[in-house]
Amino acid sequence: MQIGDVKKIRNIGIMAHIDAGKTTTTERVLFFAGRIHRIGEVHDGAATMDWMEQERERGITITSAATTCLWRNHNINIIDTPGHVDFTAEVERSLRVLDGAVAIFCAVGGVEPQTETVWRQSEKYKVPKIVFINKMDRIGADFFAVLEMIDSKLGVNYVPIQLPIGKEDKFLGIIDVVEERAFFFNQEDTTEEPEEREIPDDYMEITKKYRNELIEKLAEVDDDLMNKYIENQPIAVDEIKKSLSKATIRSKMFPVLCGAAFKNKGVRMLMEAVVDYLPSPEDAPPVEVIDNDSEEKSLFRFGEKKDLLGLAFKIAVDPHIGKLIYCRIYSGSIKKGEYVFKAGSSKKERISRIVKMHANKKEAVNVLSAGDIGAIIGPMNITTGDTICSQRSNLFLENIEFPTPVISVAVEAKNKIEQEKLSDSIRKLSNEDPTFNFFFNEETSQTILSGMGELHLEILIDRLKREFNVSANVGKPKVAFKETITNIQEEKYKHQKQTGGKGQFAEVHIELIPAKKGEGFEFVNNIKQGVIPKEFIPAVEKGCIEAMESGIYAGYPVIDVKVRLFDGRFHEVDSSEMAFKVAGYYAFKKAFMNAGPRLVEPIMTVDISTPEEYFGPITSNITSRRGRIILIEKKAKSQLIKAEIPLMELFGYTTQLRSLSQGRAAESMQFERYDKVPPHIASKIIEGD
Repeated sequence: MQIGDVKKIRNIGIMAHIDAGKTTTTERVLFFAGRIHRIGEVHDGAATMDWMEQERERGITITSAATTCLWRNHNINIIDTPGHVDFTAEVERSLRVLDGAVAIFCAVGGVEPQTETVWRQSEKYKVPKIVFINKMDRIGADFFAVLEMIDSKLGVNYVPIQLPIGKEDKFLGIIDVVEERAFFFNQEDTTEEPEEREIPDDYMEITKKYRNELIEKLAEVDDDLMNKYIENQPIAVDEIKKSLSKATIRSKMFPVLCGAAFKNKGVRMLMEAVVDYLPSPEDAPPVEVIDNDSEEKSLFRFGEKKDLLGLAFKIAVDPHIGKLIYCRIYSGSIKKGEYVFKAGSSKKERISRIVKMHANKKEAVNVLSAGDIGAIIGPMNITTGDTICSQRSNLFLENIEFPTPVISVAVEAKNKIEQEKLSDSIRKLSNEDPTFNFFFNEETSQTILSGMGELHLEILIDRLKREFNVSANVGKPKVAFKETITNIQEEKYKHQKQTGGKGQFAEVHIELIPAKKGEGFEFVNNIKQGVIPKEFIPAVEKGCIEAMESGIYAGYPVIDVKVRLFDGRFHEVDSSEMAFKVAGYYAFKKAFMNAGPRLVEPIMTVDISTPEEYFGPITSNITSRRGRIILIEKKAKSQLIKAEIPLMELFGYTTQLRSLSQGRAAESMQFERYDKVPPHIASKIIEGD
């Protein structure tokens, strides 16, 4: 595809709660677009986009997979994202580089917990969306109930542009509200094109109702349409589509469609809507760029610059070719054999190969142009979130923020040879996954792996064993506790050593102040009149940070603390950066222990859907786990429970929930915040019970 065809590019993501049908929908899109010639099913472990062994075994998406297909002569780049909250980083980084998204809702479950999470993630990056209400053929499917949930839970301006004809096993067709046409499916062969017929008489009234509402809403945001609407002039279908496209791209409206992807129903019409209503790179909202020298932020619109500007949003390790860097090009182009820079670096690196991805298959290309998504091979120093440019530059694209890991597990190599292999493999996985952290504990000779949940760690360890052939002993998962303070405390510390030659001298006076939850660390320099030379100030901050990382009260990292450096002394000869770093380190530790130290633990929001008959045992179990129920909603014959439960009480919860409900209840959980551990439990944790 030539650069001039940028209007015919769509970079879209498929996002939803787990089991809403993302991968199934993507599989049908690829089939109808002629990209694949046989539909692979998730439940058979044969879906094209779920290519990892772990995905095929478990029937879930773990890593975001990219592919490309043609529809109506438009190049559609698709990223199928995971639905499980443990793999939220995959969703986050995908949404960061996409121009539009298809949000898939289950016609039975409606707006489920992870749906709300991914919707909020997409709002952060101002991603325009269309909604596809899937599984209209399932028992309990209710299109209009889902519309009500979109209104109550998401509070967005949705506009149904399709209506279902029937539901459950009587889901026979779809009404196009914009064009006022009805399409009936071939029930014998659902891969056939649907047959266009007149709108059934008993659907005429509701079709006119929703079409009038659509035009009224468009008139509110489109002056040209408003004038025609007021003057009662006829409004053409093309005018409605053009106006709706503008409103969708500006996230003023969210068109709603319906279908049953597993039975191939409504997928073609969904792709028509992707082409008609979601933006090309040229039409997409501007992205933010930051000048690292001035720290000024500005908005960058497509086509404003000719020089290369790209974002590395994902790193993958290929066993045959090494490091694969997924990137989105915002301006200029990358050609095979050219050199590129990482923004902020003076080192140039050569692009040896460029590929377009189709799940785990690679198709070689010679160039990636503005608007494209692809992968480059060659550069070794580029990591997730880095800005790629054609010349030395301090202009950065807004980085990707990832959540903090909340659970950890210890792994121990069986011998020295395995230890080297383990360390190398862990580094490679860490390059791929920004929510996976690790460190080596020299006291125990164990490597501590930290991730987003039990499933996340389970998959990582499974990959170490299968992909990297690492043999290691694995401990039980542990909670990533943190430490913080409750009081304000001033402290001074003098570091003084004389060893015959040049000595060491530094004195610092600091104040520790509790920060609000989630604010992290802040260092404030209040030194006046040069009582500490300015070149030594960063060393004091480094000393404080080192003390925070190693833990003070119980050996866990410190969070949510503000340090104010307000006084001190130095020596013309004996003072150095190292001396002030040591002084900052010990001043922080001393102040921390006198500032009401507390242990804090990750609190998870747990959403549970259960049949009514198991409501009592499940709520009792939540209470027994130090949980707090914050919301109960009734939906048909089910109860939806939202609770906050400490992560340390949730090990093995999924298994117990299945036991309590005979396998009929479902749950999802995500990190909410850190909160204080009750004193009697904190003492047991510190004692190591």
